[in-house]
Amino acid sequence: MKIFSRYSPVKIARYVKAFFKGRLYIKGRGAYEFNNGKLITLPNHKTTKHRQTVAEVNQQIDQFKNKAA
Repeated sequence: MKIFSRYSPVKIARYVKAFFKGRLYIKGRGAYEFNNGKLITLPNHKTTKHRQTVAEVNQQIDQFKNKAA
């Protein structure tokens, strides 16, 4: 499990894209899981802040994929 002390969508997206599957924790935002190179929403973490974080990081991952293509 990787622990990020600060919320930085670009750094988190790079980590998720590189490791493809696992867990991470963002200080002040909570725990997250990722699978198939995308952050996923956990059933017990359905707050607006959690969903917003998932959307922002996944958007950043999509931008990385579009640049590569």
